[in-house]
Amino acid sequence: MTLFWRHGAMFVKELQSHYAEPKPHVNTLSTMVRTLESNGFLSHKAFGNTYQYFPVVSEDEYGKSSLAGVVNSYFSNSYLSAVSTLVKEEKITVDELKELIARIEAGREE
Repeated sequence: MTLFWRHGAMFVKELQSHYAEPKPHVNTLSTMVRTLESNGFLSHKAFGNTYQYFPVVSEDEYGKSSLAGVVNSYFSNSYLSAVSTLVKEEKITVDELKELIARIEAGREE
């Protein structure tokens, strides 16, 4: 998705050109692009028998959707469980968590 946001609409061959060696096979990229399209993140415009793909969601929307998917799949749709796991695995400190709570509370007051 980042390549589409950065470079705009592209054909799969163009997308492939943005990868470092060894480049992924065109069929692999085609599958990935079709999956992103079926999930509502990309759309396409037909040019003969080939398609030019383009993003239909912003980076922010994509991030929110991805986070919701992870929380749903791995934490039974519990954001509390997700945050608890981050604290237990020391990916976020208690002080950072307190700062996050303060920011949330400040945002509610505005």
